[in-house]
Amino acid sequence: MQQSRAIEALRKVIVYRETVITEGGEHPARPALQASVAAVLRNPWAGTSPTRDLSDEVTRIAPALALLLTDRLRNALGGTDAVEAFGKAAIVGCGGEIEHGAALIHTPYFGNVMRESLDGTSIICFADARAEAGDPLVIPLWHKTHAATRSHYQTISTRVSDAPRPDELVIVAAGSTGPRPHPRIGDRTTDPAVTINSLESVLS
Repeated sequence: MQQSRAIEALRKVIVYRETVITEGGEHPARPALQASVAAVLRNPWAGTSPTRDLSDEVTRIAPALALLLTDRLRNALGGTDAVEAFGKAAIVGCGGEIEHGAALIHTPYFGNVMRESLDGTSIICFADARAEAGDPLVIPLWHKTHAATRSHYQTISTRVSDAPRPDELVIVAAGSTGPRPHPRIGDRTTDPAVTINSLESVLS
């Protein structure tokens, strides 16, 4: 794949999918498929100074990485139109800085490419951490075009058993084809006005 060749020292790509069949003993009205796609690559800044300018590698690696991950995510979830919620994440090996993961997911070179590839308009929820190989990370998701749609506030866990090694990064794109199994807590656009004063009878 062309995107894979553009990414330095890509070691592996992992696709994870799950569907909730029942929740609370009942079938969801809209069973949603969730997926995450993780790329394991050598950290191009491992061992460098914390004053190092990261921009050269970001502009070269991040767009290709975003295309690779969103292509696989789209395929895993059944196409762009099927994807309703999305999120992103970075796990930095213990030999790197947390900024190394941020550099590859928190700039337009990744975020804008992922958003456009999935026909989204919302800010992409994220998680980032420094961890050892096999440590799990929980990635938040929300609706790709309607951020106030509370039914799509959900999470997916990702874990790569042998990554990240100390000099590696794990970069993840995640998504869902629908809401939580039985959403019923309303929506931010229709919520009543709630303040501490309005809750005085409850809080007292």
